Amino acid sequence: MMDRNEIISKLKESASSHVKVAVTDIDGVLRGKLMHREKFISALESEFGFCSVVFGWDTNDQVYDNVAITGWHTGYGDFPARIDESTFRITPWQEDIPFFLADFDSSLSDGEYVCPRALLKKVIDQTQQQGYTPIFAQEFEWFNFLKAQPGSNLASFREATPITSGMFGYSILRMSDNFEYFRDLCQMLERFDIPVEGLHTETGPGVLEAAIQCSGALEAADRATLFKSAVKDIGKKYGIAASFMAKQTKELPGCSGHVHQSLWDVEKSTNLFYDARDKFHMSPLMKHYLAGQLHCLPEILPMFAPTVNSYKRLTEGAWAPTTLTWGIDNRTTALRVISGGPKSTRIEHRVVGSDVNPYLAVAACLASGLYGIKHKLSLDNPHTVGNGYRDIQFGTLPVNLYEATSRMSQSKLASELFGEKFVDHFTQSRFWEWRQFSEQVTDWETKRYFEII
Repeated sequence: MMDRNEIISKLKESASSHVKVAVTDIDGVLRGKLMHREKFISALESEFGFCSVVFGWDTNDQVYDNVAITGWHTGYGDFPARIDESTFRITPWQEDIPFFLADFDSSLSDGEYVCPRALLKKVIDQTQQQGYTPIFAQEFEWFNFLKAQPGSNLASFREATPITSGMFGYSILRMSDNFEYFRDLCQMLERFDIPVEGLHTETGPGVLEAAIQCSGALEAADRATLFKSAVKDIGKKYGIAASFMAKQTKELPGCSGHVHQSLWDVEKSTNLFYDARDKFHMSPLMKHYLAGQLHCLPEILPMFAPTVNSYKRLTEGAWAPTTLTWGIDNRTTALRVISGGPKSTRIEHRVVGSDVNPYLAVAACLASGLYGIKHKLSLDNPHTVGNGYRDIQFGTLPVNLYEATSRMSQSKLASELFGEKFVDHFTQSRFWEWRQFSEQVTDWETKRYFEII
């Protein structure tokens, strides 16, 4: 990692007179701007103002109507944003423009309470204070369509054609059909400091899956967030629109954003989840962590499934979990234990969809695991063997965004983990999302009721 003087030298040597700076909103969408490098260098020394509305509106820039930290009553002033110098990257598909992430961890405003990246940093700090280093990675499935800009109108979504046809997971043939696109994904993401461990076709027309290499938890969330934006940008070169919507259609499986996680003693290079003496190589620490995740999951589900569409993916038989279960290498359970060797033993959180805000997903994984460690929760749930959809003895997940948000908004546990201000702001944003959906008249309603009723 370069120090500040080295970064400034690199910026002055750059052919670009401007630097791209981005923050992440509640939905995990990058919001940013180009700053002249002189202004940027000045901002490195302190902070710069970023409009608070970035946490006060939805994905369509409609402002939330019932939040305290932002809103018309606040006048939408600036929150002080702080550039994270460690996030320095060069954007290879945009003429090597320098790129940085910023966040709102300053105590000078309420931005620190609602900024997803700042929230994750707090949880990581709590983890490190207990002597643990969290190592995480995220993987994504997403659809790819032959349409450069699907957001222009609703018809363009319906007319979009997948880049491949049929159901052909792990297909070498389909990879050959779009080789230049796949090559650029791997090579440009690597140059953008998002190393992709594996890339392959998934079952479904035009569906790809990529696994990002593991790293520290904050870097893992940065990589995951930037991955989604970068894939969209790279796809445009080939007239391809990438969609990370959790469920495209009821006829096909949804798109996941599974989170892999473990705790390490980095000084000893030891995976603290691994125990050679245990039947499944699970340490007592790992069992407490896993029990905490199961215990907290129904109380904080919107942090893993944040949209109305998220819950269309969480259905039986669609490769996404519906029950509070865990299993050894079992892809039908909410939590899959990968019981390998000293380096590979970890937990895969399978509830997470591709539409997630990675900062919130990683923070929720880590905080709930720490809760289990703190309270020494026992892993009372026996591991599920076979079909996890049938194993309902310990409960099922909330079935829609309203139910899940209602539970989180009233949860003392959620407030203990993340603070009352964050929980109130985040859940109100999810209630807003539900109301926007509830007011719509859908195609399904029209087809069902127009003539017959």
